Parts: sequence; structure tokens; C-alpha cells
Amino acid sequence: MSDLPHDKSVKNPNDDSQMPLIYPDQASPIEVIDMHTGGEPLRIVTAGYPDIPGKDILAKRRYAKTNLDHLRRFLMFEPRGHYDMYGAVLVEPSLAGADLAVLFIHNEGYSTMCGHAILALGRYAIDYGLVPAVEPITQVNIECPCGMVRAEVEVKDGKTGKVRFASVPSFMFAADLELQLSDGHRFKTDIGYGGAFYAILDAGQFGLEITPTNVGKLTILAEDICAAVNASIALTHPDHNDLAFLYGAILTDGKDAYEDNPTRNICVFAKNQVDRSPTGSGVSARLAIQHAKGLIAPNQTRQFDSIIGSSFEGSVASTTTCGPHQAIIASVTGQAHYSGTARFWHEGGDEVGRGFSVG
Repeated sequence: MSDLPHDKSVKNPNDDSQMPLIYPDQASPIEVIDMHTGGEPLRIVTAGYPDIPGKDILAKRRYAKTNLDHLRRFLMFEPRGHYDMYGAVLVEPSLAGADLAVLFIHNEGYSTMCGHAILALGRYAIDYGLVPAVEPITQVNIECPCGMVRAEVEVKDGKTGKVRFASVPSFMFAADLELQLSDGHRFKTDIGYGGAFYAILDAGQFGLEITPTNVGKLTILAEDICAAVNASIALTHPDHNDLAFLYGAILTDGKDAYEDNPTRNICVFAKNQVDRSPTGSGVSARLAIQHAKGLIAPNQTRQFDSIIGSSFEGSVASTTTCGPHQAIIASVTGQAHYSGTARFWHEGGDEVGRGFSVG
């Protein structure tokens, strides 16, 4: 299936006219720094993006979806990106104490939280002077659509290293739901929130292991699981309706009880996008469910592995509440690395160059 951006105008929410889509040219390109965390890419926009107005981060997210979505496709899709690309657009903070604020972009739209991006942005904020470095730990407060996330960055001899973040309140929304796939196969799933909502379940119910050779099958299965959940469950969040949507499915190896050995999962989110990292918001949601079921105690550190074998460490830092839900503050640690820089522009007459996907 091809996704070619044929539309050359965007709806202005303030009137009935159409505004032309404006792409960066060679004189005014969009500049980016590329990083990855555990193999999952992050394209950080550093210059050239239009201002995004809004009284708060969720209003900015809505504005970007309505008015600037062509630039998301421009940066995320081919020929500059790929189907599993991920990005971060820095915007003006609206929360007191925030060092920076960010909108997350991917192949489908705009997520509310992204742990792998937080781990990368912590380093970036210090390395590029947004936050002064303090040894041995520098705190970076990052405003996300789901709320404030606090990152702690290791700094030694002026160089940044591993990053740990404290999640927004994460909780188990539902446990052991019995649902049915489109082919009639019945399964059980939990639903957890770690800045975004996920269906979280053991892949063993379907006779599948979490291995790279099974990625295709697991991706198709995750899509079917999300369809079953969306058809049966109405999600709500105490803070805002904009947060109440199912972001994806996390299929695990079933090793939820605390032990010294790692547990592996694959996260399929947005439009069948496969996370190469263990998924920071997903680890937060998994920890919330494990804690709610009495499978992990505060301050027990667990290793979470991704589909490619990269790892995050996670623990329950403290307990709290989120509206009617018993919740936790998850602590997630990982390492991000730089990949390179780029300047992107659009040449007149290049329809394909506006951004496309094949899959």
C-alpha cells in the first residue's frame, strides 16, 4: 500500500479557506540531529520548523496535527525517513520548571509519551546547551503531552552517559480481559498506562516466541489485538481525553514475576510500527501491571529486553495515585547514542519528495 501525499492544502481551523502547504526550501531547510536508543531512531528537529502555537502542550499537539502534518510525513517517510522512523519536535514549554517541551511524531501521528526519546533528549539537552551540565547527575525536566517527565543524566568529565527517567503516574487500567481475535481465537490481555495506553499480554497464548524471525507474525497479531481491544473497551484518563486512546500492543515472553533473568517484549505501536527498543513508556506500563498484581516490589530492578536484544532497566521508584487508579512512578534507565546530522529541503516539482511510504 502506498501513502502518497496528494493534498496540497490544509484546513484552517479558523475559517473555511484552504492554506497552501509550505515545505522547507534549500535556503531555509529543516535541520535535524539523529540519535537512537537501543536501536530505536529519534530524529530531533533543531531548526527550520514553523512555530507551533497553543496555550499548553496538548493544544500544540492538536495544532500540529491539523496544520503541520505534511511536515511530519516529510521527515518521517521516505525518501528522508522510513516506515519505522520516529521524531521529536521541540516547542515552547507551558509548564513551570520545564527545561524543554516536545511533540513526538511517527508513522501515524503524534504520541503522548516516548521513553526512548526522553533518554535521548536528556543527553541532547545537556550536550547542546539547553541545560547546564552538573556532575555527576544533571536533571532535565521534559514537558510531554502526557505531563512532566524528569530525566537524570550521568555526567562525567563533561561527557554525558546513561539516562534515567521518572515516569508520569503509570497504572493498570484493566486486568485479564477476555477478548477474541477476528479468527475466533480467544485470549487474555491486561491494559496498562505508562504515558500511553497499551494492551500487554503473553505471546505464548498464540504459540509465538519473541524473536526477530517472528516479527512479521507478531506485528499482524498486534494489529488484530488492538482492533479487538478498541472494539470492546472504552479507555479513559483522569487528566485529559486526549490521552485516552490505545497506542499499541506489547507482546511479552510471559515472564512477569520478578526474577534475576531479563524479560523480553516487542512493542507494535501507531500504524504497525515496530519499536527496536524495549519501549520506555511500555516498560513503565509493564511495571505498573506487575506491581498491581504483586509480581514486583518497589526498588527491585528488572532488565527488559527488546526484539533486537537491546535493554532498559526498570523499577518501581514509588507509589502514587492517578485519579481513581492506584499508580506507580516507574524508573527507566537506558543509553542513547548519536547517529548524525542532516539538512532537509524540498525541491519544486518533486511530488514524491513530499514523503511517501510503501508497506
